[in-house]
Amino acid sequence: MRLKILSWNIWYHGDLAKINEFLERFNADILGLQEVMMVDKKIQLSEHITDKLGYKYIYAPAFQIPINGLTTDVGNAIFTKNPILNRKIHNLSETDNRIAIQADVQMGNETLHIFNTHLLHTHQQPSEIQDLQASNLVKVLASKNTVLMGDFNALPESKAIRIINKAVKNTDAKSLPTWSVYPDGCKVCSPKGIIYKLDNIFVSKDIRSSSFKVEESRASDHLPISVVIEV
Repeated sequence: MRLKILSWNIWYHGDLAKINEFLERFNADILGLQEVMMVDKKIQLSEHITDKLGYKYIYAPAFQIPINGLTTDVGNAIFTKNPILNRKIHNLSETDNRIAIQADVQMGNETLHIFNTHLLHTHQQPSEIQDLQASNLVKVLASKNTVLMGDFNALPESKAIRIINKAVKNTDAKSLPTWSVYPDGCKVCSPKGIIYKLDNIFVSKDIRSSSFKVEESRASDHLPISVVIEV
C-alpha cells in the first residue's frame, strides 16, 4: 500500500486560507501538523479538513502562548482518512516539556503507528533538554510500521537527530533546508533565509520510502515536507 505523507509546522502566524488551499490540493493520506492553535474550543483547520476533506484527527496541546492577550494552546495534530484504532500522548521532558502524539491507524490488514512531535526550539544550539526529549521519544516508538514526523528544531548534525537516527531512518537523504521562510520566524535567531533543516519524516527500517520533497508554500515560516511510503 502506497501512502502520501505530509508534515508541516503551520506557524501560529500562518496564513490559514493558504494552508487550507495547499492541504486540499496536496490530498495526503496522512498529515502531521505542528503549531496548531486551539481557538474557541476548536483546533484550527479542523472544520475544513474534517468536514470538506474527510479526515479524522487527534490533537494535543504542547505549549501555550499569549495571542491577543489570551493564553492560547498550541499543539500537534495528526489527520488521516483511515480509522484511528488508538491514540496516545507522550510527554518528553519534565522541564520545558514538549510532546509526541501517537495515532495507531488501520491500513488494510496492517496497523501503522504514526508519531508527530515538535521538540523544544533551542535556536540551533546544543541543548541537554532537547537531547533528553529525543531520547525519551525513541523509547516510545514501535519497532515496525512506524512513521515519525515533525519539527525537531534540531540540525542534522545535532546530538538529538543522531539519537533519533539510531532508531529510525530519515527519508531525506540530502538534508534539504526547511526554515525559515520569514525572518520573524524567530526574533532571537532572525534567520536570513531558508537555510536550516529542522523538519523531518522518519520511518522504521521495515518501511520503504521514496520521493521525499520540500514543498513550496509561503503560508508558514516552515516549508511543508512530503514523502511516499510503502506499507
